Amino acid sequence: MRDPYVSRALTQLHDTPERHWTTQALARHVGLSRSAFAERFTELVGVPPMRYLAQLRMQSAARRLRESLTPLSRIALEAGYDSEAAFSKAFKRTFGMPPAAWRRAQQSLEEYRGTTDECAP
Repeated sequence: MRDPYVSRALTQLHDTPERHWTTQALARHVGLSRSAFAERFTELVGVPPMRYLAQLRMQSAARRLRESLTPLSRIALEAGYDSEAAFSKAFKRTFGMPPAAWRRAQQSLEEYRGTTDECAP
């Protein structure tokens, strides 16, 4: 990304998504006013900074759920949520089902794919 302010903000979000970021904190970190930063970020990235962060956290959490047996409480904490309940609510809003059910569905899908691959000629 060519914009140094937005680039620095994206680096911070990707490096520490679990941090309790606010638009104000990101703006201060990159050296812009909150409103100038929010406008610039939204224009270049396509979504406001906190929505981008929420999407980033959910993508990361979904990957952890799919690829590991890490407890939900730990994934919630690592994703920046104070409680498993808050994480579950956000996850369900994003993926349409609670994280534990989503994990089971992903595992079933992987098992199914393995079975169908074994049956292929």
